[in-house]
Amino acid sequence: MNNQLKNSITHPLLAGVAQTDITPPLGTFINGDFVTHYARYVHDNLFAKALVFKNSITTIAIIVVDICVMPKEFVDEVKSMITHQTGIAFQNILISSTHTHAAGSVESVYLAPADIPYTKKLPDLILQSVQKAIQKLRPAKTAFGKVDVPQHVRCRRYFMQKDYIAVNPVLGGADEIKTNPFGKGQFINRCAAQTDPQVSYLAVKGIDDKWISIMGNYSLHYVGDWENGTISADYFGEFSRQIGKKLQGGDDFVGMMSNGTSGDINIWDFQESAIYPSENFKKSELIANDIAEKVFQSLSQINWENDPVLKVEYEEIPIGVRKPMLEDLERAKQMVSESNYENLQVTDEGLLSIYAREQILLNEYPHVLLFPVQAIRIGSGIIGGLGGEIFAETGLWLKDNCPFKKYFTVGLANANCGYLPPAHEMEKGGYETWRSRTSKLEADAEEKIRNKQLELIQKIAV
Repeated sequence: MNNQLKNSITHPLLAGVAQTDITPPLGTFINGDFVTHYARYVHDNLFAKALVFKNSITTIAIIVVDICVMPKEFVDEVKSMITHQTGIAFQNILISSTHTHAAGSVESVYLAPADIPYTKKLPDLILQSVQKAIQKLRPAKTAFGKVDVPQHVRCRRYFMQKDYIAVNPVLGGADEIKTNPFGKGQFINRCAAQTDPQVSYLAVKGIDDKWISIMGNYSLHYVGDWENGTISADYFGEFSRQIGKKLQGGDDFVGMMSNGTSGDINIWDFQESAIYPSENFKKSELIANDIAEKVFQSLSQINWENDPVLKVEYEEIPIGVRKPMLEDLERAKQMVSESNYENLQVTDEGLLSIYAREQILLNEYPHVLLFPVQAIRIGSGIIGGLGGEIFAETGLWLKDNCPFKKYFTVGLANANCGYLPPAHEMEKGGYETWRSRTSKLEADAEEKIRNKQLELIQKIAV
């Protein structure tokens, strides 16, 4: 028996990584905006990336997909396929969206529909990434690391000066908060919340010290330095390429970047206090390089584990849905009947029409939905998975309260249940709180979900 085969049998941990090209065809729908865009140009290819861990007891698959959002029904179908084809338990699979806004569409968002052919094609491609990763399983070791990169994360929710009115297109009147005040920087008073500046990561090597993967996690919404109609993995994909080059990882290395708790965070500098290159893709390249370099420089400080514990806890908890009142619904119907959606412009008036339509569509939703909450332990670190766009405050709270100091939250994991503002942020208003299919959870949902996440974390921490 050769040494490699002997090691694969006797070593306590096996790991494998692989990626599958999921780039959509030109002409496909792109969502992530209020209106539909169509793919006209591919800047860089999109991938489904799977990282699989296996020991004598447990197998875990962590999958990061270059896409804006995926609904729970879609993800559940994919996870069931993976379970059927590979035997990996449903609850042991985490599938997340990076949240690039330059990818194919598998979920209707505002006036941007799902692309049906692409929706049918994508599940098999995600499954293939897991199957390939299983084929590459080999003796491995893991380590968690973290490093601060604060200069690229900004709270996008602002208290404005008293003479500025932040219009709420759902409830009417004025919000206390303005999200993304484009062209209104002179009216900004102060940011509304704290950001999470930390890049957390999981590093994986073979016991031969050859790199397998680094999975990063950063609470930056996306960069978006491209023209509409572009296909791109944004800074998530650029980080993956940059870290691979710095590590000289070779063809078998697959870098990954997951979206953290970025529901209220982005890169846009409305007061123009920072200087970024203006050419397309140069900002995302700069940001990705900054992150990759900080991660690369921190690798000498991490502690490797040859026999990490693998544990998973997963629950789906019922959360109430905010529905329009009857009078709101009737008003919305009247507005929809008078709206010209085919020629709609995203102006204040256009938003009134968009959100009127949202009230009618949201009214068709069930009164309660299931929100997936997941915690994965790999040795001395824990990865949380939450099925929505999570605020930085929630991620910071979980880091502070986790028994392990090596912890990060993957947002848009296993579902897209929309924004999850803390209750006190819900009261202030702002885009993330406007009742719609993208912001539909009851006011106390965040507290219920973060408490459940902490409960699952504590279960696997022992």
